Amino acid sequence: AKEIGKEMEISAEKVGEIVKVSQLPISLESPMGEEEDSHLGDFIEDRNALPPADAASKQLLKEQIDSVLSSLSPREQRVLQLRFGLEDGRSRTLEEVGKEFNVTRERIRQIEAKALR
Repeated sequence: AKEIGKEMEISAEKVGEIVKVSQLPISLESPMGEEEDSHLGDFIEDRNALPPADAASKQLLKEQIDSVLSSLSPREQRVLQLRFGLEDGRSRTLEEVGKEFNVTRERIRQIEAKALR
């Protein structure tokens, strides 16, 4: 532990703590730091989380889209939501949307065109 500590420029005691922690399961809620005001989970990167600026942009875009959609009829709203994947990220074809509404794909195209004007 002394040699490792010397090489890494940390105390042998700290090396001992690291070895101990690496061998035992530990909760992500375990207090960390001298004042124990942080948790281990605070230091683990969430690779799925958007950077704050991107998250803010995404939220603003969603609010703008919702505002525009609110000016349309419920049917037009639903057609655009399905066609552009606004709810689940999956865009539907004219045919798929037509089946949901029991109308032809041409009718869905007309509804979509009117809504986008």
